[in-house]
Amino acid sequence: MAGAPHQLSEYRRRRHFDRTGEPSGQPGGSRERDTDDGLFVIQHHAASTDHYDFRLEVDGVLKSWAVPKGPSTDPRDRRLAVPTEDHPLDYADFEGTIPAGEYGGGTVLVWDTGGYTNTTRRGRDAVSMADGLARGHVTFRLGGTKLTGGYALTRFRGGDHEAWLLVKQDDEGADARRNPVSTQTESVLSGRDLDQIAAADR
Repeated sequence: MAGAPHQLSEYRRRRHFDRTGEPSGQPGGSRERDTDDGLFVIQHHAASTDHYDFRLEVDGVLKSWAVPKGPSTDPRDRRLAVPTEDHPLDYADFEGTIPAGEYGGGTVLVWDTGGYTNTTRRGRDAVSMADGLARGHVTFRLGGTKLTGGYALTRFRGGDHEAWLLVKQDDEGADARRNPVSTQTESVLSGRDLDQIAAADR
């Protein structure tokens, strides 16, 4: 279902939807659904600072983190993940260029997407994603095109400068030899690269 209005208030406050092609997140968006399945999406965002936006569907919205170096398949890597505002579910399909001068101005590409499974536990008990995020630690398995297997998100700093670490778990999806951020740069939705998406929006 769509996120409650207050969950997307910050997202909407920062954007002028008459100037940007980003979805407004109103009910009826293309990704709205009533299911317990989890969606994840990673978007390469060539904004003022190039980064990857890592998003997990939780309680009807996409919980989001900016990952400057992008995700890794090497369990030894600890990737900084800085939380950003919740996004609507239909943002998972967004590719295009946000105009210069608008919040997040730059080109967005859907780098990977698919389903995820929550594997968070506290002792022997399963923990919901919402509760795990509130406590500062979640684990989950991704079923993407470029990324598969277990990952963990752990908060290491709270307050006004909250920060997390995104780490690959050591499982069948781990591969220290791979560097998909560098070698698989194309969109999983359209097959285009950032330059092609930017050129189409000129």
